[in-house]
Amino acid sequence: MRGILFVLLLFLGLTGSLQAQENLSERSTLYFLLGSSGSNIREFNDMLAEKGISPLRGGYRTFGLGYQYRLTDFILGFELFQNNGTNSYFRDYTLDHRTTRFYLNIGYSLTEEGRFHLIHYMSLGAGYLNFQMLTDDRKVTDLGSFLDQPAQGFLIRQHDIQRGSSNLGGFLTEIGFQFGYDIPLPLFEENLGILGKFGYSFSPFEGAWKLNDITFDNLQSGAFFRLGAALSMPDQNLFFPDAGIGVHFFYGKTFRNPERLNAYLQENGWNPLGSTPSNLGMKILGENRRWIYGVDVVNVANSGQASEDYQQTLNSVRVYGNYGYQLYKRRNLEMGVIGGIGYGNIRYTLESKNKPDFPLLFEEPDFDGYLRNSGIMSKSELLISYSMPLSKNTFRFVYSLHAGYEVPLSRYRLGELSMARYLSGPYFQIGLGLRP
Repeated sequence: MRGILFVLLLFLGLTGSLQAQENLSERSTLYFLLGSSGSNIREFNDMLAEKGISPLRGGYRTFGLGYQYRLTDFILGFELFQNNGTNSYFRDYTLDHRTTRFYLNIGYSLTEEGRFHLIHYMSLGAGYLNFQMLTDDRKVTDLGSFLDQPAQGFLIRQHDIQRGSSNLGGFLTEIGFQFGYDIPLPLFEENLGILGKFGYSFSPFEGAWKLNDITFDNLQSGAFFRLGAALSMPDQNLFFPDAGIGVHFFYGKTFRNPERLNAYLQENGWNPLGSTPSNLGMKILGENRRWIYGVDVVNVANSGQASEDYQQTLNSVRVYGNYGYQLYKRRNLEMGVIGGIGYGNIRYTLESKNKPDFPLLFEEPDFDGYLRNSGIMSKSELLISYSMPLSKNTFRFVYSLHAGYEVPLSRYRLGELSMARYLSGPYFQIGLGLRP
């Protein structure tokens, strides 16, 4: 966090010095990326080799979204990535690993503002690591039977975001190059772009990702290559002074409790979950000609003690594509309505607190249980925001309030229990953003 604060202060100082310059160029960009990266689990594979077992397959697939703001040649951005490893199989078990990473990016453009872009950048951030060895019978039809005998294998997690996004941690870095090319969109000020990144990501501190006496640092390290699409708004195309794409971070509450799941838990001797889960998320919103569009991601987390020996989490990640209209604007005050449709999931975990270290855990893996489902979500939202300009030629801070209602379009079953009622309901969010 100190590094992120230092970069923001540096950026504020830089923008102050740039105010005296003429012909400032600005660009704000929303983008999506897909890619792959090399990685391995060295210590875990060494343990398998000692037992005469083939090593796990390395590498992982990446998908994510990001925001980038360019002022002259200086680059500031934010990225959120989900990395899914390649499955390996042993007996009746599937071995898998996943990491989530959130980055603050700083960089410098090697080309002048134009259709082609080449940027050198460095990322500073935090992450989450999940490594698991589970049987393939997680799609149970009887929730009561699962709660009676939940052990399907093991899950080991560090900086567990299934207990909330505030648990992200572990210093991570990335160094790379970004290239792109703009394709003008007829009748629109925005440009459609082709975007690519390549470089190397790593965990700079040895032993920072050690779980159950095995180091998983290598899962956070490796060369990468990513390709994607971008929507950007360069200032030379704009005729509207308030047009731009901004990034917003918000904290909020949903007002539904998992009462039906709690009834099942209590019937089977487990403690109920808490009532109203909190959430942290990120919105990227574009605004032009009073139309609003963008993407947001929210992580709704609920966790607690299931028993003396088990921890439980109920987690839902929701990704929305949004479109709306600005109803009112007076000076720096704005009000708008937004509709969104997207993807959501629901994940319930019973995790034992008494798992042994490796290699015994690998030989006797049945400790934890995990259920999940996914489907389509929709929402409607009222947005009120106030922007505070830092200067005439640079960005604005945006304070915002979001209130809305979510409606699931799928049943989200855990066993025979539908969780659609839990995912449906009102929410309220307070946001802080950055917009050109």
